[in-house]
Amino acid sequence: MTRGGARLPGTPDEERADPIVLHVDMDCFYAACERRREPKLRGEPVVVGMGYEDGETHGAVATASYEAREFGVESAQAISTALERLPRKVESDDPDSDLDPDEAGHYRPVDMDYYQSVSAEVKEILHDSADVVREVSVDEAYLDVTDRTAWEVAEGFARHVKNRIDREVGVTASVGVAPNMSAAKIASDHDKPDGLVVVEPGEVREFLAPLDVAELHGVGPVTARELRESGIETAADLAAADRADLEARFGERGAEMHRRARGEDDREVTPRGRPKSLSRESAFTEPTDDAEETRERIRTLAAAVADRARGKDAMYRTIGIKAVTPPYDVNTRAKSLPGPVDDPGLVEEVALDLFAEFDDARVRKVGVRVSNLSFADAEQASLGDGWGGADLPDSGDRGESGETPDSPASLSDFGDDGSDGPGDSADSPESSDPTDTADPSDASGSESDPEGQSSLADF
Repeated sequence: MTRGGARLPGTPDEERADPIVLHVDMDCFYAACERRREPKLRGEPVVVGMGYEDGETHGAVATASYEAREFGVESAQAISTALERLPRKVESDDPDSDLDPDEAGHYRPVDMDYYQSVSAEVKEILHDSADVVREVSVDEAYLDVTDRTAWEVAEGFARHVKNRIDREVGVTASVGVAPNMSAAKIASDHDKPDGLVVVEPGEVREFLAPLDVAELHGVGPVTARELRESGIETAADLAAADRADLEARFGERGAEMHRRARGEDDREVTPRGRPKSLSRESAFTEPTDDAEETRERIRTLAAAVADRARGKDAMYRTIGIKAVTPPYDVNTRAKSLPGPVDDPGLVEEVALDLFAEFDDARVRKVGVRVSNLSFADAEQASLGDGWGGADLPDSGDRGESGETPDSPASLSDFGDDGSDGPGDSADSPESSDPTDTADPSDASGSESDPEGQSSLADF
């Protein structure tokens, strides 16, 4: 397993367990969200983009379902080209239409607020499944689950994560499992849609060898074309190439591509930014209208959130709840406090008070959240000793979504802010770039998205 005393890339480490990294990538995410909202779209060609309405002349495709791709529709494609290849389906029965319904598709506008809300639900599950989560964009993330499972059962663990996303959120993910980030990403793309590919330690280089160089993390179409012109067509070719020659031609990125082709990637999965919110959520096996059962779940979640905040030395100024009612209607309510506190009892009290509105409703998922976090080193306060027992704002003083005036109503209260969705024990970073590729050295990563979904920067 070793040569000259050094450990070969991708081979088991006898001194410590090889990392177990999951890359979770949602399949045609925008289209999947539209199908969740409109079940009639399942199995139909769906194009999400802009510029397709009458009178509009410019626009682009954000994503296309696999059914739409069969007609030649691709992400970042001009909407006019998409409409030529896949005409827009007439949404109502029009006896005068000569359009063949089997040769037409459904077009929907980009609705980022909704996609981000669905993304937050997915990431709640991811944060519940791993101690370390690196959120890359609205539809993908890396998980380090080394301390949660073992290689012998890693496939079953990953399948459990996939099944939870499908069952609790209603969208499909492809998952790659490998001992490093770049191999996990390639694995998640390897068998889309709804794929699950496991690359165990010692198998990484063998797994990569036959792949086209364009499939390697960090190699875009332009770079792939240049490599092919040099006779380098596969990952095996790239791994066998002279690293010094590659570095002379492509700079440091050439050396990095060479390492990746050999299965070498020692980056750790690290989260981004400081959290601005913490939440816990829990889904019921079946929607329930048992008020006592849901309130007991709220109590448990409130205690977990408060404990999470205390563990991060965080105080909070806003406490909120979420109630998801069938089919997937998201309802949020929140209350702002006079100042930041660390008070587990208050979290439970406010959460139960806010949830009273839904005591008679059927719910499929509930959640508790604290936000407007403060990480000051000053002594932590409670309402009893830090704010003189000041009265809380009236819980009835809400907008249409039930928010207090100084806490604007928004689904982002549960992490729906692009790539930063909190979850069960989730942390929502203060800032992140939804278009980031998770690998700063991936200079050509923007040239091609294997999933075929345009980045948010395109809009």
